[in-house]
Amino acid sequence: MDAIRTRVRWSVLDRALIRRGQSAAGALRDTVEFAGEIERLGYDRFWVAEHHAVPGIAGSAPTVLAAAVAAATSRIRVGTGGVMLPNHRPLVVAEQFGVLESLFPGRIDMGLGRSVGFTGPVRRALGVEKSAADRFGEQLTELLGYFGDPPAGARTGPAALSAMPARGLRVPAHVLAIGSGADIAAAHGLPVVMALHADTDRTLAALDRYRAGFRPSAQCEEPYVLLAVNAAVAATPERAALLQLPEAWATARSRIDGAFPPLDPPEEIAARVLTERERGYVEQARAAQLHGDGPSVARRLDDLLARTGADEVLVTLTTHDPADRRDSYRRLAALAGLPGGAA
Repeated sequence: MDAIRTRVRWSVLDRALIRRGQSAAGALRDTVEFAGEIERLGYDRFWVAEHHAVPGIAGSAPTVLAAAVAAATSRIRVGTGGVMLPNHRPLVVAEQFGVLESLFPGRIDMGLGRSVGFTGPVRRALGVEKSAADRFGEQLTELLGYFGDPPAGARTGPAALSAMPARGLRVPAHVLAIGSGADIAAAHGLPVVMALHADTDRTLAALDRYRAGFRPSAQCEEPYVLLAVNAAVAATPERAALLQLPEAWATARSRIDGAFPPLDPPEEIAARVLTERERGYVEQARAAQLHGDGPSVARRLDDLLARTGADEVLVTLTTHDPADRRDSYRRLAALAGLPGGAA
């Protein structure tokens, strides 16, 4: 019998993180180039994310970056993981995805989240407050309404507007399980993107709640789960763990300083003497990471997929050396039985 990992779909989330000494433009070009490599390996989707005013992250305009990725690839589905809907007007988001789907038909995904800016100054610059996240469900309903066929005689609301060129197009929507995101995804009958928590029981409880509350929709008759996992595969478990250290360190610094910095080389980070506070945040950032050599990662993935019943794995990994990242994704493609992994 085939391993569970070879029977699910495999996709990639790229956050356009900046390496130390690299420009934001360089990070964005790396993302576009990396998407081509991921397509050749046989992954199903390539998604980009939204972050505003973060020194170490170049991906601030996901629909623009998605357009560049789609133009540089030919088969792989391209989308967002996600557009943070409270930061935008649903009409504008519908128009943006309508343009993407019109230019790249049948290849565009609309991943949506409910987060707002990380800090007060960012939220003020975006013109939103923390409470904007509470209206995510309403915004999602409005956004989806712009894609449907207009009812006869509609004079008010989204149904009365022609959100060109979105009207009548099918752009699959996915909801990030941030806060009440899983419940909102279930209520709308949409796929959910669930991040793997260090406490696996917490992930399982959220998935049970999503499946129990799921209402079939025109897009999905049954619940569909994309499990987001930060995973690294290398020749040795020690090397794989080292690959994830730069992002964990940057995450720790963001908790301490309020700013996510560019990625440092992992060897430098490993040689530092950390304060107790720094060490605690690094360990917290690494708690849900999955890493190892091929056989150990294969066993952990099969166990994880058996426990969660996930339909798809959305993998993310960014490290300081692009060659190390490409190697990890090639090894993972082989474990997943993807066509490019055999090479």
